Amino acid sequence: MKTSVIAAILFIGMQMNAQEVYDFSSESKAGDWFVVDDGVMGGRSQGNVGLSDEGHGIFQGTVSLENNGGFSSIRARMEGLGTKGYSAFIIRLKGDGKNYQFRVRSQLNERHSYQYEFPTTGDWQEVTVPFDKMIPTFRGMRLDMPNYPGEVLRECSFLISNKKNESFRLEIDRIWLEASQE
Repeated sequence: MKTSVIAAILFIGMQMNAQEVYDFSSESKAGDWFVVDDGVMGGRSQGNVGLSDEGHGIFQGTVSLENNGGFSSIRARMEGLGTKGYSAFIIRLKGDGKNYQFRVRSQLNERHSYQYEFPTTGDWQEVTVPFDKMIPTFRGMRLDMPNYPGEVLRECSFLISNKKNESFRLEIDRIWLEASQE
């Protein structure tokens, strides 16, 4: 009995140090997210986004290297969510054993984004994305500027680009911010 009370207190304490970014649920609208594939450059990859019966986001499709292609992504825009005082994004997801990127932008008019690549295991997992490990990139090239400053979030996205023809499926439960421990 004591163990479950302590666990509940710890869980509540962790929730107080967290802020929701996006929670997929049966009430979510898949239209909050939009697809950007390599078709913007003439490629042939095709991704789509929807909701599972359980209310999880599903990002799936095929990546094609044909016609200089090679990526698929989904994006969601925010109203300028403050990220100051936080140090990492936490994402609960279930992948297919492939690598994905989580990307964010501080301003919609910025051409660059900050990216973090992570592997998936095929099981449900929580991926921690530390702000100080999110590197600035533009069209796949690393930029000579500081990593994600962690002040404001205007867009987040998931991208697959493993330099091979492949099908993919990423199931996303929720994304939240973890408070700095300073």
